[in-house]
Amino acid sequence: IVFGDWSSDVCSSDLPYKTIRSLNEFIERVADAPIEASFAKQRVAEARFLRAFNYFAMVKRYGGVPLITKLQNLNDPEDILFPKRSTEQEVYDFIISEMDAIVKDLPETYSSADYGRPTRYAALALKCRAALYAGSIAQFGQVQLDGVVGINNSLTNSYYEKSFGAAQEIINSNKHALYNQDANKTTNFRNVFMVERNSEAIFVRQHDNVAKNTGGNGSNYDFFQQPAPNGWGDGNADNPYLEMVEEFEYADGKPGTLDRAEIQSGLWTTQELWANRDPRFYATIYTQDTPWKGAMIDLHQGIITTEGTTVNTGSYNGILARGPQAGRAGFGVMKYLDESKNNKTDNLSTKTEWIVFRYAEVLLNYAEAAFELGKTSDALNAVNQIRERAGIALLSNIDREKIRHERKVELAFEGHRYWDLRRWRIATTALTRDFSGLRYVLDYETKKFQLIVMPQIDGSVNTPKFYERNYYFPITLARNGNNPKLVENPRYE
Repeated sequence: IVFGDWSSDVCSSDLPYKTIRSLNEFIERVADAPIEASFAKQRVAEARFLRAFNYFAMVKRYGGVPLITKLQNLNDPEDILFPKRSTEQEVYDFIISEMDAIVKDLPETYSSADYGRPTRYAALALKCRAALYAGSIAQFGQVQLDGVVGINNSLTNSYYEKSFGAAQEIINSNKHALYNQDANKTTNFRNVFMVERNSEAIFVRQHDNVAKNTGGNGSNYDFFQQPAPNGWGDGNADNPYLEMVEEFEYADGKPGTLDRAEIQSGLWTTQELWANRDPRFYATIYTQDTPWKGAMIDLHQGIITTEGTTVNTGSYNGILARGPQAGRAGFGVMKYLDESKNNKTDNLSTKTEWIVFRYAEVLLNYAEAAFELGKTSDALNAVNQIRERAGIALLSNIDREKIRHERKVELAFEGHRYWDLRRWRIATTALTRDFSGLRYVLDYETKKFQLIVMPQIDGSVNTPKFYERNYYFPITLARNGNNPKLVENPRYE
């Protein structure tokens, strides 16, 4: 979501060409290294996976980018040193063909010491995701700049077939499965992200308990996402909107949308407000009275006194007017948080692995591709596998919106939703709007809460807006100045 708009003089994101150059150099020179041929072959395959992964990161942002697969030298011709942008289709085709080329050169599993390297199924997962994106862009996008952005609509089904096939290979291998070890469904979903090296994880980024500034590989995710306060007096970095919270259905399958007029009348306990939700809700979101470190999270803002007035500052009869975790929107992200970690003092030392590809996403990719190909029974079965694991009522029929809804809930805060809205070309409506928060006001006498919906949580002056041209990031004047052969993306000129 952006306030205002991007422009061609603002650099939107770093490009990983330095990394790609290092990978190109490794791929070209490892053949001359005095190492066993089979070992070299595997390491080259890993490097090609990482190179394709970097190109996927760029193509989903910019569309076509210069496709550099050979090591450049200063004495190379100008067209090598200053390449033009490949078409978006060419970049997606490169990623997919690279995965096809290396998949048999990668092992199915690694030893414990090498865990975290890309496996055969990581390559298939990248192919599955990239082909799904390409299919969406062909189906819903528009070809511009002679194909530098956009993919011809006639290729839609061929990309969905590739995505469907890659997902099917992973499914049929039986090497990965939905994590389903805990009887309590909320605990089980939490442990998808907390239990390391479980059956669902296909490719992860590992972390340790040692801060980066002292030579470790810890992250600061817990430090900033935990309920406030962290060591810097803040916390709750990402405040989910009420609209996102309402996406979680009730366990019986009823929609989770609240009657906003009803909840703002009278007083409520949080049990009355949030009972019987999809178990994934409690594992993904924290809010008022969520258990945390042996206590309850307290987000209340304001106290209704016995006289009926509201105190918003200071305290009332020994209770602070604002709870210690009071946040902007009334919600925080529970997913991935390590409750055992001391986040008051520890920074850059989160050891929780970040999952790049997991089996549930593969099932959802499979469902989406299957549906778009007319294989509705396959799509329904895949979605219901996820819902059954979650502990929520199964669907009796399937459509595009139900698949998209399931992605939004299952993959929440894992880095998918923004890119999904872009590839489906619905971000201009989905993100151009005001979003809501929820304020809890504590009633001193009953210890229940008055609920206040804050309809413009991002401010009343500037409504968040996603423009049509924002489906692609700008190349920028600076990059065009470095390489005049780069054409700017549409509507940034």
